[in-house]
This record gives sequence, C-alpha cells and structure tokens, in this order.
Amino acid sequence: MKKNCVVLAVAAFAAIGAFADVVIENPRFRFVLGDDAKAKSLVLKATGEELLDLNEDLRAFAVIQNRPFNNEVKLTFPNKRTEYRADRVRRVGDFLYIGFELISYEAQLKVTEAADYVTFELVDFPLGPRGSNGLKMTYPPVDVMKILDLPVKNRTYFGGWLNVSWDDAAAVAVVAAEPYTWIDNSRRHGFRLMTAEAHRNLKLRGAKTALVVAATGNFMDAMDAFERDLGLPRGVQSRRSQEIKSSIYWSSGVRPSTVDRHLAYAKQGGFRNMLIYYPAICKGAKGDGGYGGIADYELLDEYVNGYDSLKEMLAKIKAAGITPGLHVLQTFIGFKTRYVTPVADPRLNLTTHFTLAKPLGKEDGDVWVHEDPSNCPTNEASRILAFGGELISYEGFTTERPYKFTGVKRGAKETTIVEHPNGQIGGILDVCEFGGVSCYIDQNTDLQDEVAEKIAKIYNCGFEFMYCDGSEGVNVPQGIHVPNAQYRVWKKFDKKPLFMEGAAKAHFGWHHLSGANAFDVFPPEIFKDMIVRWPLYAAPIMRQDFSRLNFGWWGIYQPSDKSVGTQPDMWEFGTSKGAAWDCPATIQFNLPALEKHPRMADLLEVMRRWEDVRAKKWLTDAQREALKDPKREFHLYLDDKGAYTLYEIEMLPASAEAKLLRGFVFERDGKRVVAYWHTRGEGEFTLDWAGPKTLKADKMRYLETPMTKAEIAKAFSTAKEGGTK
Repeated sequence: MKKNCVVLAVAAFAAIGAFADVVIENPRFRFVLGDDAKAKSLVLKATGEELLDLNEDLRAFAVIQNRPFNNEVKLTFPNKRTEYRADRVRRVGDFLYIGFELISYEAQLKVTEAADYVTFELVDFPLGPRGSNGLKMTYPPVDVMKILDLPVKNRTYFGGWLNVSWDDAAAVAVVAAEPYTWIDNSRRHGFRLMTAEAHRNLKLRGAKTALVVAATGNFMDAMDAFERDLGLPRGVQSRRSQEIKSSIYWSSGVRPSTVDRHLAYAKQGGFRNMLIYYPAICKGAKGDGGYGGIADYELLDEYVNGYDSLKEMLAKIKAAGITPGLHVLQTFIGFKTRYVTPVADPRLNLTTHFTLAKPLGKEDGDVWVHEDPSNCPTNEASRILAFGGELISYEGFTTERPYKFTGVKRGAKETTIVEHPNGQIGGILDVCEFGGVSCYIDQNTDLQDEVAEKIAKIYNCGFEFMYCDGSEGVNVPQGIHVPNAQYRVWKKFDKKPLFMEGAAKAHFGWHHLSGANAFDVFPPEIFKDMIVRWPLYAAPIMRQDFSRLNFGWWGIYQPSDKSVGTQPDMWEFGTSKGAAWDCPATIQFNLPALEKHPRMADLLEVMRRWEDVRAKKWLTDAQREALKDPKREFHLYLDDKGAYTLYEIEMLPASAEAKLLRGFVFERDGKRVVAYWHTRGEGEFTLDWAGPKTLKADKMRYLETPMTKAEIAKAFSTAKEGGTK
C-alpha cells in the first residue's frame, strides 16, 4: 500500500512537467528563482547590478518540523527539530507552489508584484496525493516556514531594525507585511542571509513578507508606497516631518491648574513638543501614581468635566504653538489595580506554568507541583505564583521530587485566598523588573486591547504623538510582541500619531515607532561621557535604519556641595551632538526644579537657540561633521543683531578655591572670548587678569580679552572666591 502511494506521488509530479525558472519582477527589480528553488538572481533594473551572493548552495524556502512525522523518514533520520529545504518551485498565475525534500506536502505562496515592492503571503499547504500520510492529526506538522531566504551581498550599511542592506547605490530589504511575520538575518561570508518566517505559534497561513529593492535615492519612496498600499503606519512620512526633529518638554505635572506655567517655561526654551506623563492625567489605583497604580486609567478629579477638561487643556497647549504627546506604559499592570486585587486577572502573563500535585486549601501552606521549579525566580519581588485568581508568594522551593514551593504566604498583593483543586494549572507571575510593583500582560490574550482602549480614550482628546514606555515588558517572542503591543495601541487612535517613541523596539515597529527610543537620565558628573558612550554611539547605527533616536531623557539636578548640578554647557554638549544627527532630546521638567535652579534661564536659552537652528535648518554639512566629533565641544553664540555663530570652545580649569566659577574660552575675530557663570547663584571671584581683577559672576556672561588661552587658563586655575580688597 505504501509503495502505491509513492508511485502516485511520483506520477503526480511527473504530470506537472519539467519546471522552469520563476521570474518575479516590477519596474524596480527582477527576481529569478530556479526550478530547484534556489534564488538565481536579484537585479536592480536602474543599474543592472546583481544583488545576491550565489556562492553557497542555499534555497529560498524551507519548512521546519519539531521532528519527522512521515513514518519512513522518522525511521531513517534522528527524531529532532529538522529543516527540510525546498527542492522545487513552480508558478501558476499569482501563486508559487513549493516542494520540499523528503516530505510530500507543498507550500502555496501568493505573489503580488506591485510597482515598488513584491509581497509573498503563505496561503496554504496543499497535501498532494499522500494526504496526511495516514496520520490522525492536523497536517502538515509545520512549525516554521521560511517564506523567503535571500543571500544579499554585503553593502556599506546594514539596518538590523528594518532588515535592510544598502549603500549609496542600492538598498535591499526583506520586511514583514503584517505584525506576526518573523524577520531576521544572519552574517555569512560576503553576504547577509535575510529571512522571513511564518511561525505556528504566531501565524502560519496569512504570514506575509515584502521584498523592497530600489536605488537608494528612491528606497524611502518605495517603502512609503508599501506602507500606504498595505494600510501600515506611515513610518516614512513621519520620518520626513519636521516635528520628529524637535526636542521635547516632558513633565508629569501638566494639569489644568499648572499648564500655563509649564507653557511659559516651554516657550522660553523654544520647545515645540510637550510630552505629558500619565500621572498628570490619571489617578492611579488607591492613590498610587506610580507603576503600582497603572492600568485603570481613570482621570484625576482636577479634570472637573472629565474628558472635556482634558480636551480644553490640550487645546490650550496647541494654541500656544506646542504639540502635546502622551507618555504611558502600555504593557504594565499595577499590583494595586482592579486587574490584580481582589482577584488576579487570568490574562496576566505567566513565565512558567505549574500543575498542582495536591489540592490547596485556604489554610494550607506549601504548594505541591508536578514540575521542577529549579529555574524559578529567587529575587524577593519576583517570587509570586498565580493560581485561580490568587497570588501566592514563596521563599524557596525543592529541586528534587516531590516538588514544592516553601515559605508560602497566601493572598499576596491583597488577593482573595481561595481553595485550589488538584491539577489546577497556574505559574510564575511575570513581575516587572522595574520596582517589582507591577506585572506584565499576556500578549496572547485580549487584555492588551482592553488597556489600549483606555489609553486611546485619553489620547483621542487631542494628543498628537506618543511615547510607549516599558515596551520591553512582554512575553516571548519579544521580537513580535514588543512592536505588536505598541501597534495594538496605535490602531485604537482616531488620529494617528505624528510620531511615536518607545523604550524598546523590534522589526515591525519601524513603521509606527518612527522616533525610535530615548536614552535614560544621566547625572551631571558623567553626563557628557554618557552622551558620547550611548546616544552619540547609537546615532550612526540608527541612521543605518533610516531613523533618528532621542538623545534624552535629561533631568534637572540642583547644584549642591555633593554635585555641580546641571549646567548650561552640559545641555549644549548633548543637544549639539544630537543636532548633528538630526536627533532631538527630551528633558524632564517639574515646577519646583524649574523655579529653584539658579541657572534655569541659561539652560532654557541653550535649548531655545538650538531648537531655533534645528527649525531653520541652519547647520551646514561641515558644521554637522565637526559636531559629531566626541572630543570637540561647541557653543552657539548669539550676537546683538540676533545672528548665530558656532564656535569651538574649551573648558577652563577650575580652581580649588573658586569651585563655583565655571568658564569656557573660544576664539572670535582674533581675540579670546570667555563664557562664564556662577554654578549656584552669584558671587565675586578674584583672578590674576593682568593684575588682580574682581569678576562678578551670576548668569552666563561673555568677557572679551586679548590675553592668550594659556594666560586665561592660568587665571581661572588660580582664581579665588571673593573680590579684591
């Protein structure tokens, strides 16, 4: 009987006839597959260049099974996760039919040849004459299908976020056309293997990838057409906007009662964007405005007319010429919210599942389970089990049978203690590593959509951009769920954001997370070093993905005996380096800090000048290149006629007897100019300035002198607090 099936299969394939090359093309490129399913050629029509490296024996498609299922194959080869390469392909109309070595079923892909891109969508798995091989199961047992696997020649740049290889001549990208297609790449000798995969635990049928190939000058136009045609977030359009290049005034205190004061400061600093953190809008649960209270998203009582009051406040911000944005943590569920207490929602994420080996009564302690808990969390904040709506903390566990959790405390996080039957399945709660006062959503449930609707109700009051904080807080695979959690929120908005940023990014998010990520707050003593170490290092990496990043977040540190505090040269260093790469910064403001810091006016003036030159596109290419140098520091000087000049500056040495005097020197018109100020208020200093001289210091001032830099440096290094006698 088995022999007859094999004969029928061979006859069926013979009836198809000899296969021929498959040609897939559009006005931009021509892609050729051999009848053996090898990628034979990918040519950019504008130049005639071959874009593939064809030196290795690779196939454009493959399927992966967790083990062989065909009886003869199973008996011949090891029972392990196995990849079966494609060995034949034919085209019938808009469909590719792909066969694989050793297995009888085929894969059917739909090909759409658009003017700017080509998509490949997994439609089905025709079983062929052998059907399911007599097995009583849902067939075929595909765990993963590689729906495109291309050896793209190495080029000057590779953007790992978008999955694009490019240089000045050409760009090649293999991208997801929907959020559940897995995109990846691997380095090979002379090329990148660029891969799109359909995964059973995510989406098999309906998974779709796009091949986007263009001359580099036209690549973003091609990507824009792809996004527009498929109804995706308009990442290209957003990246081309001016709003995305402007720095951001952030605050958790912008409310109807304070908005006017915040607007005054924002305008003083030249900010065009204002990002409002959710505690400025939402109560939080049980009075907790932090992570412990996030997810209920109920408005503060100060919004006396509810959402209408919020709309009025946002309209006021816009009337001032400033664009409001919303900052939330869309994947967080606070322990004090209705999603945890008194009954934990079953849609909270569990990192590991356990099955009760004994009933657990209300008075019982140890939790007996069938599975080995050896790899469970030992951090105190993370030692939480979830069973049937009750959270249970533990102190330890056994690592040999019989397995149990010990040191148990029932009803953790104010959940209700209940009885649990033998065999009930629960597990380790996915506790947020930031503070341990919240947990994460199971992205395989509809809870993310429910939370997204609450966020959207706030956003739709008039916000125009979005920061998705805590985006890394999702279950595996993070490469899918990080961007998809953001996307699930994005889809709920009536008016789509001008741009979005987030605390984490992965492939599909390139479309909606056009502002990428912001770096965290660095204290004054290491601020400049960290600007160089992280955002300045990351900016050219992000440019390979045709994207910018955010050089912020920056805080306001008050000067004290323990810290020099935030000083104007620090913000100028950071924002000037960002401007070199068209990258903004986000600065965290609060009214007490704004009103207390002695150099706040100077700090805001630094930002105003740099935001002005950003908007005017004032910087030349040569200036940008100079600003990118991590060892060089610059000052944007404003003369009495309102004209800007960019000067390279050097920091002057501080005297042990005049620690509160801070100064920099630069050359102008054959003379030296000293920019100086008092770091903590005002005072007098004595300098040897061609003889003793009293220097009064408060806000940033300029002093022009014919003295040499060495003479000025010596004067500052020997300065003393107090005036001349």
